[in-house]
Amino acid sequence: MKYITLMLLLCCTFHLQAQQVARFTVKAGAYPSANLPVSYVLDTLIDRESMELEEIKGKERIKTPFQIEPGKIWFILMGNTKPGETRVYELKKKVSPPKVIVDFMWGLDTAGVLTLSEMDKVRLQYHSTGVDTIYHRSGYIHPLLAPDGQVLTNIQPKDHLHHYGIWNPWTHTAFKGKEVDFWNLQKKEGRVEFAGFVSKTMGTVWGGFKALQRHIAGQEPAIDELLDVRVYFSGMDSSRYIMDYTSTLNCATTAGITLLQYRYGGGFGLRATADWKADNTTLITDAGTTRNNTDSTRARWVKITGNTGKGRSGMLILCAPDNFDAPQPLRVWNDKAEHGELMLNYSPTKMKEWKLYYGREYRQRYRVIVFDNDLSVAESEAAWQAFAHPPTVTGVLLRGQQ
Repeated sequence: MKYITLMLLLCCTFHLQAQQVARFTVKAGAYPSANLPVSYVLDTLIDRESMELEEIKGKERIKTPFQIEPGKIWFILMGNTKPGETRVYELKKKVSPPKVIVDFMWGLDTAGVLTLSEMDKVRLQYHSTGVDTIYHRSGYIHPLLAPDGQVLTNIQPKDHLHHYGIWNPWTHTAFKGKEVDFWNLQKKEGRVEFAGFVSKTMGTVWGGFKALQRHIAGQEPAIDELLDVRVYFSGMDSSRYIMDYTSTLNCATTAGITLLQYRYGGGFGLRATADWKADNTTLITDAGTTRNNTDSTRARWVKITGNTGKGRSGMLILCAPDNFDAPQPLRVWNDKAEHGELMLNYSPTKMKEWKLYYGREYRQRYRVIVFDNDLSVAESEAAWQAFAHPPTVTGVLLRGQQ
C-alpha cells in the first residue's frame, strides 16, 4: 500500500508557478531502458530542500524524484524509455515553503552491519566486522536479497569457509618480493579488512555507502580500496532493482603491487545461495555460453536465474567496458562442482597480470540488476548497453531566474 500511495504522489501533475532554475534534456541510446538512473554534472550549488524536478510531457508536468551529491544531480527516468526517445525535465524553486523530504532509499548501521533498504524492503547488508578468528575478514555483502525477499548469497559454506557472499580479494599477487594470497584465508598470507566509512547516503534516488577496505599482506597494508555501493530507487517496478558496485584501488606503499595472472580472484566474486543447484539454476552470458562452458570465457554480462522456496529470481551482472582487460574473463563452477552449487567470479587477471603503481587509482565497475522471475536475453543486452553507453543528458542553467 505504501508503494501505491507513493507512486500516486509521484505521478500526479503539478501546475504551480515557480522560478525555473535549469532544464535537462535526456536523449536515449539505441536500446530501451526501464527506471534508469541518470546524472548531470552541476557547476552551481543547489538547495535540495527548496527545489523540485518535473518531467514535461506535453501539457503534463510530472513530479520526479531527484537527488544532489556534490557537483551532480541524479534522477530516475521513470517507467520505460524507448530507443532514441527524448525526455525533458525542469528544475525549479518551490512556491510553497520547503518541506521535509522523504527518503525512499535508507541506510541503517547497527552492530557492524549496514543495511540498505528501499522503504521497508531490505536490499542488502554490508558487514564491517569479521566472522571468526581463523577465517576473519570484513568488508563483504551478505545477504543480497531479491525483490521478493529471497536471499541470493551465501557465506562460509562448509566446503569453502573463506567464501563471503559478494566479495573481491585477490588470489595470486607479488608484494615486496613475496607472493601473497588475499583470497584463501587459511594460508594466513593476506586478508581484507574494513577500515572505516567515508560516507553513508540516503535519498530519493539512491542510497549507499563508501567504505575504505584495506588489503593486508601479513601485517602490512598493501592496497587501499574505496568500495562505493549504491542501490537505486526501483520506481513503479517491484520486480527488479539496480545495484552499482565500484571498487577503486590505490597502492598503500611506494613498492606498488602486481596482481599476477591466475584463474580467479579480485573483480566481482559471488557465492550464490545454497538453494541454487544444478537442477534448478540457469546461467547464460552475452556470448551465449552456459554454466558448463562459460569458465575462462569473456563476457560483457552474465545472467543467473534460480529457484528457492519462494520462487524464481536471479541477478544480471554487468561488466563495465572500461574495466581492466574488458570484457573480463569469468571463473564459473560447472554443474558438477561442489554438489551443484554456484560460485562466479569476474576475474580481471585470469588472462594476464596487472601491475599497480603507487600514486595511481585503478577502478573496476559492475552493475547488478536483481530481479524476480527472469529477464530475457534482449532485456539483458539492453541493460548492458544502458550501463556502458548511458543516455546523453544535456542541461541549461537559467541563471537569470535563480
